[in-house]
Amino acid sequence: MSAMVDIRSVTKSFGSVEVLRGIDLTVRTGEVTVVLGPSGSGKSTLLRTVNHLEKVDSGQVSVDGQLVGYRRSGDKLYELRERDILKQRTHIGFVFQNFHLFPHLTVLENITEAPVAALKRPRKDAEAAARRLLERVGLAGKADAYPRQLSGGQQQRVAIARALALEPKLLLFDEPTSALDPELVGEVLDVIKDLAQQGTTMIVVTHEIGFAREVADTVVFMDDGRIVEQGPPSQVLDAPRHERTRAFLSKVL
Repeated sequence: MSAMVDIRSVTKSFGSVEVLRGIDLTVRTGEVTVVLGPSGSGKSTLLRTVNHLEKVDSGQVSVDGQLVGYRRSGDKLYELRERDILKQRTHIGFVFQNFHLFPHLTVLENITEAPVAALKRPRKDAEAAARRLLERVGLAGKADAYPRQLSGGQQQRVAIARALALEPKLLLFDEPTSALDPELVGEVLDVIKDLAQQGTTMIVVTHEIGFAREVADTVVFMDDGRIVEQGPPSQVLDAPRHERTRAFLSKVL
C-alpha cells in the first residue's frame, strides 16, 4: 500500500517549549493509526500539522504525495497562499473534540455548507448526499434539528458526517470522545469503527485503549514530543518494549 501520510523530521515549538521533537511517521492508505500518550505529549499538535492548522518549524508533512501547506522551489519551502491551503484541507477531514458545529444552522445545513461553498456543488445534490451521510451515522431523523437539540454523541456524529461530506482522502480525529458523557462514547466509536471497516484512512488521537486494540493497524505512543514506540496493537498495548509505555498503560488500563 502507498503512503497516504508521510511526516518527516517535524519539529514545533511554542515560545521556549518544544512540543514536537523530530517526528517521523507514515500512515498507509486504508490504515488506521491511533495515537496515545499523556496530556502535553504533543499528540494534538502533531495532528494539527497534518492539515496545516499548525505550521511546522522544520521538517515536512505530505498527504497523498503532496506537501501540506508549502511548495518547494529548489532547496527551499514557501508557504502556500491561504486559498491554496484551504483547497488542500478539503481533502483532509478533521473532527474536533468539541464538535465545532454552527449553532445557528440546522444539522442538514451544517453538513451541506462546505460542499456548496468549497466544492461548488449544487445545493440539491449536497443535501441529498448529506441525508445519505446522516443515515450512515444513524441520524436520518435529525436533518432539521439544531445542534442545541442534540446530545453530545449526536453532535459528534453530525461532525463526522460533515467531515465526510467533502469526501476526504484522510480523516483526522482529535480525541473525538473526550467531551462526551461515558454512556455516549460507544455510539461515536461505533461510527469510527464502521469507517475503518470500509477502508477509510484515519489518524485518531484518543485515550480509548479498547478502541485502539480493536481498530488500529498501528498504535503510536508519544511522550514529551517524541514517538516512544509504534507498532501493531498486539505489540504496543500487550507487550510494550519501552518502560515509559508500560508505565502509561499501567495507569490507564
